[in-house]
Amino acid sequence: MKLLIVLHHRFELWNAPSWLADRLRRDFPSIAVVHLENYDGIEQEIPDADAAIAWSVRPEQIKNAKKLRWIHSPAAAIHQLLFPELINSNIILTNARDVHGPVVAEHVIALILALAKKIPQSVRLQMRHEWGQQALWDDKPPVREISGATLGLLGFGSIGRETAKRAAALGMRVIAVREHADKGGEGLAAVIGPNDLDRMLAESDYVVLCAPLTPQTQGIISAERLRRMKRDACLINVGRGPLVDEPALADALRNRTIAAAALDVFSREPLPADSPFWDLDNCLITPHTAAITERLWERHYAQISENLRRFLAGQPLLGVVDKRRGY
Repeated sequence: MKLLIVLHHRFELWNAPSWLADRLRRDFPSIAVVHLENYDGIEQEIPDADAAIAWSVRPEQIKNAKKLRWIHSPAAAIHQLLFPELINSNIILTNARDVHGPVVAEHVIALILALAKKIPQSVRLQMRHEWGQQALWDDKPPVREISGATLGLLGFGSIGRETAKRAAALGMRVIAVREHADKGGEGLAAVIGPNDLDRMLAESDYVVLCAPLTPQTQGIISAERLRRMKRDACLINVGRGPLVDEPALADALRNRTIAAAALDVFSREPLPADSPFWDLDNCLITPHTAAITERLWERHYAQISENLRRFLAGQPLLGVVDKRRGY
């Protein structure tokens, strides 16, 4: 069996460390592991690969990969792989949603607390050497508690599930919009279907976007949907930038029709220097860091090695993506 690892990204952490291939060779001596540090040579290596670990591949490469039976993406989002040649093939697609879910959920809680306790405003006051106790109280909405607040989740995959558990433990009332509303979930006060999204927006103090990017969810938070939110509510996006109509969100923040936003993802990344979000004092930006952890590749290795064991044994894999649904 041949495993091809081909991961190349401008951000250092997203590239597979050299020890990953070395450890796989040690733990799975029957597997030929080929690690490419960029996409040079993929056309020569993919035709006889049985499995691949990659962010993306091209349609013509899939056509030439006659032996390929499994692709694993170290990301949670896999929309870039959902082209007809792969969707209509027998190739199994898995992703790392369960690797990223707990880490991103921690980030969500940090953003909620930062917005509730006005941490960004406090940092700006500190930089100006100002004791801004009264200013922070006068700035509306005021500093507030999150216990008793309502958290609305759009999406209840790994990130949504992990966020719900943590938020409920902090005393928040959590409601989730998910495709299968009858399934319920730990930490949830209510589960509603997509047709009731407007209800969730109207009830929530914090709205967290953690849905996959599909044709149905692209632009789902529109100008009209933003108007459904409370004026003192906050929007948090750790899903994908295109879930939101970004010009409409910038207008809502500028006009204070919602209180604030915390954004980890954007339609264009890196975020352009002329983006209006940089200068909005009620917008907290984190540069797509929600999934960052010093333990990232150890967590990846645990899933990859378990799935390799299952693959060799002919057992069901973890993190299988429904290619037609897109998640």
